[in-house]
Amino acid sequence: MASTSKSRGLLISCPEHPETPLVEDYHAGDMICPECGRVVGDRVVDVGTEWRTFSNEKNNKDPSRVGAAENPLLEGGDLSTMIAIDPTSAQQLDEFGKPMYRNRRTVNSADRALINAFREIRQMADRLNLPEMVSERGNTLFKQVNDTKSLKGRSNDAVCSACMYIACRQEGVPRTFKEICAVSKVSKKEIGRVFKLILKALETNVDLITTGDFMARFCSNLALSQKIQKAATYIATKAVDLYLVPGRSPVSVAAAAIYMASQASEDKKTQKEIGDIAGVAEVTIRQAYKLMYPKAHQLFPEDFKFHTPIEQLPTQ
Repeated sequence: MASTSKSRGLLISCPEHPETPLVEDYHAGDMICPECGRVVGDRVVDVGTEWRTFSNEKNNKDPSRVGAAENPLLEGGDLSTMIAIDPTSAQQLDEFGKPMYRNRRTVNSADRALINAFREIRQMADRLNLPEMVSERGNTLFKQVNDTKSLKGRSNDAVCSACMYIACRQEGVPRTFKEICAVSKVSKKEIGRVFKLILKALETNVDLITTGDFMARFCSNLALSQKIQKAATYIATKAVDLYLVPGRSPVSVAAAAIYMASQASEDKKTQKEIGDIAGVAEVTIRQAYKLMYPKAHQLFPEDFKFHTPIEQLPTQ
């Protein structure tokens, strides 16, 4: 493919059109004047990325000249090239009788287990629509856990799921246990159990989750306006400050706050709709809401415009 270039700083130009930028033909290695077609320079070195395949040849094999990037978390990444030199062996020659070049990579059993775990973590991140940095953090956590050998006997699926949960919280995009459970093969109880074991084994911790960590995502998935989201965030924070919901998880408090804010606005959502998005049972939302309702007049922000007065809100 040809592209316009000012001769890459070289002191060459077309004698007939010295002010015209030359066109660099990477395929032929020539520099051509677009005005008259004169080849001003030839055999230009292509400084682009080398990536060649041989798919146009008669055989169906497609050996690439470059492989995947090395993973620093793997130890057995010995990448080497071997050339078949025994002319009597037909298996070492291609159909034209030429020696075959092969890329050989030795992967030990430990690295093979890590590769499978990294693939599982990547798939969970993709299903949750998470950025690459989260899966990379999950890979690092799994590698650290694997090196300590403190969770032997636990399934890799459970460890992968717990590492993904920790990675989400450490990267500031927390997900609930139910959300992790939905994209993995492990139960919520097992993920929670392994999560605690990993924190103990690595001697690390995670920031406490708050209602604000989930509020924007829940409201967005429910198609609620910014006004309702702001009110729900204020209600949840105020309920925690007033110690109205002791022992309740931030997810259930956030769900109850969204229910209260939506019921007071024109865009009302049912407990079932909110529970489906937040992964919380309707009875859990109802219990948290009942604790908050008696102090409802203290929970709403002062500038909130009520579509339904507090007195007419559902009592449960």
